[in-house]
Amino acid sequence: MRAIWKGTISFGLVSIPISLYPASRREELKFHLLRSSDLSRVNFKRVAEADGKEVPWDKIVKGYEYEKDKFVVLKDEDFNRVDVEATQTVDIINFVELEQINPLLFYKPYFMEAGKGGDKAYGLLRDALAASKKIGIAKVVIKVRQHLAAIKPQQNGLMLELMHFPEELLDASVIKTPAAKSASKPELHMATQLIQSMTTDWKPEMYHDDYHDALEKLIEKKVATGGENLPPPKKPKAATNAIDLVSVLQQSIGRAKRGKPFRLNGRKAKTRLQLN
Repeated sequence: MRAIWKGTISFGLVSIPISLYPASRREELKFHLLRSSDLSRVNFKRVAEADGKEVPWDKIVKGYEYEKDKFVVLKDEDFNRVDVEATQTVDIINFVELEQINPLLFYKPYFMEAGKGGDKAYGLLRDALAASKKIGIAKVVIKVRQHLAAIKPQQNGLMLELMHFPEELLDASVIKTPAAKSASKPELHMATQLIQSMTTDWKPEMYHDDYHDALEKLIEKKVATGGENLPPPKKPKAATNAIDLVSVLQQSIGRAKRGKPFRLNGRKAKTRLQLN
């Protein structure tokens, strides 16, 4: 695997050479837009809204809409004036407790590999973070953009996880919260019991992208058969309204105790619960 970034971690007067490698991937199936009559690829053109004419790249500028249909144009030299210097350094600003940070701020992890001569300092930082139960908060420039990032101990190594800046998160107050109806003691007891009966150890191998797997199988069938004679899609069963919540919870607990799954091949089992 090729490193996407090379530089150093810097905290205090300590510098550690490191390389960054992707720690996750998104398994997306890629599709092309085609003309149905002959499966010719469909391309997109850059067309001006005013007259419908195609615009070449050398005639395109970047504009910021500060009022409805009013723009200010920014040129390359304008962006250069505010560009952040790419120092190839992960500058740790401070150390904080992980529990104090909103989990929504984290969004993209990278493996951090120690560079030549950096093993001892790398190991020291990893062990110190683990012992203190802290993480480092840093700023780093990757591909001309400055990012907020966290340095975390992870097993035998260190992770760098990119973060949203706090102002990028939307206020949760825009989401409607449930009506102020407190659950009864029997309902709360049964719900807690259901959670306990469905609690297991974390086993990563249990979880798969069922939609991705099913779509791959469908594509394989279409390739093999030319897309002919495939069965019609199954209609999903509608959820039913639950009037007696305690009764439904009891049924769910019984199902969990018998080891019956609530999801089969990515579909919900027949016992469904809809709360109004």
